[in-house]
Amino acid sequence: MDLIARLRAGLPGEAILTDPDVTGSYAHDMASFCEAGTPAVVVLPRTVEEVQHIMRTATELRVPVVPQGARTGLSGAANASDGCIVLSLVKMDRIIEINPVDRIAVVEPGVINAVLSRAVNEHGLYYPPDPSSWEECSIGGNIGTASGGLCCVKYGVTAEYVLGLDVVLADGRLLTTGRRTAKGVAGYDLTRLFVGSEGSLGIVVRAVLALKPEPPQQLALAAEFPSTAAACQAVCEIMARGHAPSLLELMDRTSIRAVNDMARMGLPDSTEALLLAAFDTPDPAADLAAVGKLCTAAGATEVVPAETAAESDLLLQARRLTLTALERVKSATMIDDVCVPRSRLAEMLDGTAAIAEKYGLTIGVCAHAGDGNTHPTVCFDAADPDESRRARESFDDIMALGLQLGGTITGEHGVGVLKKEWLARELGPVGVELQRGIKDVFDPLGILNPGKLF
Repeated sequence: MDLIARLRAGLPGEAILTDPDVTGSYAHDMASFCEAGTPAVVVLPRTVEEVQHIMRTATELRVPVVPQGARTGLSGAANASDGCIVLSLVKMDRIIEINPVDRIAVVEPGVINAVLSRAVNEHGLYYPPDPSSWEECSIGGNIGTASGGLCCVKYGVTAEYVLGLDVVLADGRLLTTGRRTAKGVAGYDLTRLFVGSEGSLGIVVRAVLALKPEPPQQLALAAEFPSTAAACQAVCEIMARGHAPSLLELMDRTSIRAVNDMARMGLPDSTEALLLAAFDTPDPAADLAAVGKLCTAAGATEVVPAETAAESDLLLQARRLTLTALERVKSATMIDDVCVPRSRLAEMLDGTAAIAEKYGLTIGVCAHAGDGNTHPTVCFDAADPDESRRARESFDDIMALGLQLGGTITGEHGVGVLKKEWLARELGPVGVELQRGIKDVFDPLGILNPGKLF
């Protein structure tokens, strides 16, 4: 019996896609410079039992399986390999439970981040992780790549909110990890092992997520600086003085000008860096005033605090428009994701500017400054082979710079295909050997998302 027939034995007909024109649309995520193969079939299960049937079939026939969420990733982690089963989890999109007493939500992997956030808000609760693609990305994808977001400076990343998981293993067995309780230290923390594993250890089919009480409405300020060094000094002062902003974002000159060109936001040409800070404390105006003084002392030429939520949204609009604006500069972009210690942030931005000059490219940087997580965006003409080559080489130089400054090659986007060579450099040979050993325990046949990470 062939693969499709075996799958049909345990799946409804509408859950199996074989038309090449359709399956080809599932071949890749949003990353540039990442090879993608041709899947043999795309399956869209709705139940745990259907996922188990898919994995048993894949194991019996030795067929690779590539798990996918919403395919908004930026590392090629969801890219198909030739002849694989693409296992799309978008149809498993139920919010099973929201429990205000235990402050947890139990969800399936296809639930969209924004949908969950709004649902828990109705109970006076808050799910903090908020990737920029939160209106499109799925919780399963967020777990697979250990996603971050704008609010991580105060609330942390996805890994800190995943209490427990149900995972279908490569051979079809169902594993339950973690807990529903606020505390628990029984055995090895397998839950954390799956978070960020990019579908290489198992298929997440249910997640128990921690929630927080919904905070007050945040207020924001924007501070303009004559240099990135001055803006980064302000970031260091804000964090060193013990402030806890709910958002602390930075845009460099290239990003500011791209947004100005697109949206006519009126930022002066002399602005070399824009720092955006927000607080969701009981008295955000007082916190903004204190941070505004630190910005002025660091050299800010103008500090504009918001007085209302609507004004805050206007101030934050420039940051939200950054990627869209940079995408207008050239036909293609590569978005990097290098995280460095906050104290080295200025060196990272200045070094990236030097790399842009070296390769004759436009590279805009926006950053989750409070985390030291930078997103250099390389703009290039995909139809120009030389410019494409320079874009890829500049991308590598940026990652090398991040490691040199004591950072990591990815703060929230993951490794996938794009950065697996660099993962080996960051981990070192002993680290790679141990991580491959873990992979072998969970996936001895190597059928789960092959070619990713290592």
